[in-house]
Amino acid sequence: MAAVPGPLNGVRVIDMTTVVMGPYATQILGDYGADVIKVESPKGDSTRALGPARNPGMGHIFLHANRNKRSVVLDLKQPEGLEALLYLIRSADVLISNVRAAAMARLGLSYAKLSETNPRLIMVGLVGYGQRGPYAAKPAYDDLLQGLSGVASLSAVAGGSEPRYAPVTLSDRTVALSAVNAVLGGLYHRERTGEGQEIEIPMFETTVQFVMGDHLGGLSYDPPIGTAGYARLLSRDRRPYATRDGYICVMVYTDDNWRDFLAEIGQPALFDRDPRFATLQARTQNISALYALVADAMRGRTTRQWLDVLDRLDIPAMPMHTADSLIDDAHLKAIDFFRIVEHPSEGKIREMDIPGTWSKTQPTVRRRAPLLGEHTAEVLREFGMPEELVVNLLNPSRHRAG
Repeated sequence: MAAVPGPLNGVRVIDMTTVVMGPYATQILGDYGADVIKVESPKGDSTRALGPARNPGMGHIFLHANRNKRSVVLDLKQPEGLEALLYLIRSADVLISNVRAAAMARLGLSYAKLSETNPRLIMVGLVGYGQRGPYAAKPAYDDLLQGLSGVASLSAVAGGSEPRYAPVTLSDRTVALSAVNAVLGGLYHRERTGEGQEIEIPMFETTVQFVMGDHLGGLSYDPPIGTAGYARLLSRDRRPYATRDGYICVMVYTDDNWRDFLAEIGQPALFDRDPRFATLQARTQNISALYALVADAMRGRTTRQWLDVLDRLDIPAMPMHTADSLIDDAHLKAIDFFRIVEHPSEGKIREMDIPGTWSKTQPTVRRRAPLLGEHTAEVLREFGMPEELVVNLLNPSRHRAG
């Protein structure tokens, strides 16, 4: 049976992004069925060189952020390359870029200019900082944004010996999801009105909203009624608990959870007698002491013993995985989340499934991550570029000789 087209089937996306944030966003759009054209410089996206790789230019970070795309190589410093890009943009639905706005303008790629020839274009700029503020021209990377948005300092408050970045590209991937939402919103607006528009998604402001939704705390009020921070998330004992033979993740949360847990560890009267357990608010205010109590109890039994007990008591608990053990998780195996597939150039690779189930338009993986420039000629012809210009672009020495 042929695969059902995804929900964005027929949408053309020109992807002028690199590294993680933009490519992760456009991969999701590609997973949803959009035709994503990844425009790369002759050197290619820098993530092609990151991490383990079977062949040069096909590192693992690139493989997992660029499926369902076609790669076109254009040198935008050359007039021919810029002309080719304009052919793509003229018939595109979405242009998404993390090139600085000033650089786009110098190339003649401002929204004002492009909308003259393609008024239905939705142009999404992924920027480090909102362009109305003093940080507008500063460089932005995930590490910088984790520090600037408070993530690194919160790690120290929550028990680290010093500030630390979260060991994932937290800002990049969070902002990528906001970018996908912006594209979908832009498409919906255009469906109703016929109008394209320019959208700016800033990393800093988006990450701050993500972090401070939890941690604005008493500063939410004017005048403040307390300090910033959410005590439960900042507790030093909010962590996987050591058991006799490993670690376990436990969430003792409701009144019934606490009552049953305290009975299990031989302190049934504590819930009614100790005011720290009386309400959710009281437990939150005293959460470090309560988590320390849980941590102490966990050490007395094995992980398996605790999982069996907590399951019986209907207290949420799960084992702690490592990145290695996650591959063999029973749930992920049952749904075939990590799949061994055949990549056209890389041979067998492990690929992650597209999360979510759609009853009508299930997203699918149609293409593996492309080689650099693999689809240049194919795409340019498909987007209407005259054959002579295609040939000249692909054979610059022939063009110069002519």
